[in-house]
Amino acid sequence: MQFKNPQNPNAMEQFRVKEEIIEPIINNDNNVNSTKRKNVSSIPVIDLDSSDDDSSGSGTGKYSVNNKKMKSSNDVVLPDGFLDPLPPKKDGARAARVVNGSCKQFWKAGDFDQGSGGNWDTPPGGMDHVRVHPRFLHSNATSHKWVLGAFAELLDNSLDEVCNGATYVSIDMLKNKKDGNRMLVIEDNGGGMDPDKLRQCMSLGYSLKSKVADTIGQYGNGFKTSTMRLGADVIVFSRSSAKDGKRSTQSIGLLSYTFLRETGKEDIVVPMIDYERSGRELKKIMRSSLGDWDTNIEALVQWSPFTSEADLLRQFDHMKDQGTRIIIFNLWEDDQGQLELDFDADENDIQIRGVNRDEKNIQMARDFPNSRHFLTYRHSLRSYASILYLRIPPGFRMILRGKDVEHHNIINDMMMTTEVTYRPQPGTEGLAKDSNIVAVVTMGFVKDAKSHIDVQGYNVYHKNRLIKPFWRLWNASGSDGRGVIGVLEANFVEPAHDKQGFERTIVLSRLESRLLQMQKTYWRTYCHKIGYAPRMNKNHLDDREYLRDYSPRKTYKKPASTIRPGQHFEAEQDYSPYGNNMDFFGGSQSQIPDVVDNGSGPINSNTTDLTILMEENRQLKEKLNRQDGVVLGNVLQELESERKRCRELEAELEEVKKKCESLNQEQESIIDIFADEREKRETEEAALRMKLKQATATIQELVERVKQLELEKMKTQNWSVA
Repeated sequence: MQFKNPQNPNAMEQFRVKEEIIEPIINNDNNVNSTKRKNVSSIPVIDLDSSDDDSSGSGTGKYSVNNKKMKSSNDVVLPDGFLDPLPPKKDGARAARVVNGSCKQFWKAGDFDQGSGGNWDTPPGGMDHVRVHPRFLHSNATSHKWVLGAFAELLDNSLDEVCNGATYVSIDMLKNKKDGNRMLVIEDNGGGMDPDKLRQCMSLGYSLKSKVADTIGQYGNGFKTSTMRLGADVIVFSRSSAKDGKRSTQSIGLLSYTFLRETGKEDIVVPMIDYERSGRELKKIMRSSLGDWDTNIEALVQWSPFTSEADLLRQFDHMKDQGTRIIIFNLWEDDQGQLELDFDADENDIQIRGVNRDEKNIQMARDFPNSRHFLTYRHSLRSYASILYLRIPPGFRMILRGKDVEHHNIINDMMMTTEVTYRPQPGTEGLAKDSNIVAVVTMGFVKDAKSHIDVQGYNVYHKNRLIKPFWRLWNASGSDGRGVIGVLEANFVEPAHDKQGFERTIVLSRLESRLLQMQKTYWRTYCHKIGYAPRMNKNHLDDREYLRDYSPRKTYKKPASTIRPGQHFEAEQDYSPYGNNMDFFGGSQSQIPDVVDNGSGPINSNTTDLTILMEENRQLKEKLNRQDGVVLGNVLQELESERKRCRELEAELEEVKKKCESLNQEQESIIDIFADEREKRETEEAALRMKLKQATATIQELVERVKQLELEKMKTQNWSVA
């Protein structure tokens, strides 16, 4: 990666530490504007002579651009803005790109016009050089097909800082003060980065972690691919404390795809500034000149979410003596114009939209809590982060939107667990012949397996980091394999660059086939205990299919009749859940001569060896017959017990039917009684209504009679008075 040289914009120099000039910082928010005024040269007088293409044929004259009205020596008044510079063409191109909106979608952001090609002349020294176009940032980030995988890279960087004192990593959402859009902030209190390390971090393919034990990063590419996958731009604030004879520093770097694209850069230019800390006092660290510093700070202010140098420096207030703060802005959108990241579905989580989000799985996760991580890790950062590491250092916290992420071990979701020790074969590709590396595979049924939901797969970790979540190896057409999950740490296989898979090697192929074999064997042994039909038959056809996967070159000394929960056994040795079937490899194999059946008898003339072979063959047949009888007897016994249970269930069913019939009869009689009572009640109600009607009529008649009597009484009184 190259860094911008403001003195010669066309020259891109490789990173190297120059002699530093330290000056006191100018604590004035307007220093950037003052610097701009210093850099603005006086505008010369523009001469218009007769050689100009003007058809008017006017004479020569001088025009001052500082006057409000442009006047020539002949007092010719020019219109306002006549001599103003034309707007650059790139502004129009930028407006077109913003209008079409393609730059806001990650998978379309790589489609933009190339520049003029730049200067490809041989640099001083006579050696050709290779340039890195800004589009490489986008194409490099396409290795992350899954957005949450990009978050994992950033979490890895913070976890690697535990050795430098990191106690937490925080992921949260912020608002951009310039445009109001949402941004991501990832912060930790690790050792931070000095100016040199920050430049190494921004460079492509540079990593010192590959030489440090117990660190996850090794390719020097994770920071660039992850940040560019989440958003178009990222700004990094890092503070390094004084130790090992080094001074305390703080640095700011901007890796902006938008800046590179909109300014037409043809190399990856990264504006950076550095300070030396002495208590609360800051001093600029200038690697070349003051003009270089001013150019970098102007680019940082223009293309970042911050409005001034003071605003940039306020971001360090979130840190103490050391730490790193990463802000990713201009987050990518989907085809519908919404952010790929969903901040609203859960205020304590960051989720992704699209095909990874399945509402049916979300509902199932509420009903089956032990299968929650299998059902939600594809779209929920909180769910994925909780299983991302096999072990979390003591005292280290992962904080997502203000709430701690609880570490979860998938083993806690299992029942009927068993452990299998897998030992890769030494001397194969990528393994030393004296290698003693082993992997302990813990497997079992998920606790929700009795509900027969389709949950299965292995969580494969590499150096404590989850590489293959719920790796599904058995794609049976029926229900075989459901409910079986496992956990292992395989440090002998090499992860891919995006850490979402492994490189296809012989070692991985053997591990894959052995894990598939383990799952099938475990399923056949225990599936009947969670409600599935037994998967064994008297001919052992499926078992013979397994036996072909085992190497016949080893002696099977201690067969196991079954694989019991908690039992340990060597996966490289041949084992069978059906007892001594593997004993036919009995003695040393070198004692068995090579025999070719061509229709004319054995080629070997040694009668003694042939007799031994025939005897061993006879013994083998007897053992197989005996074993077949034992297994058949067990199967028949289980079948008889199942028949007995069926008869008992049928008897219970008959009793239940009888009870149902009696209850139905009682219900019918009760219904009849209720009908009779209802009929009686209706008859009584009708009679009462009739009586009420008659009583009302009688009352009305009596009232009328009373009125008549009162009238007669009044008339009688009037006559007596008269």
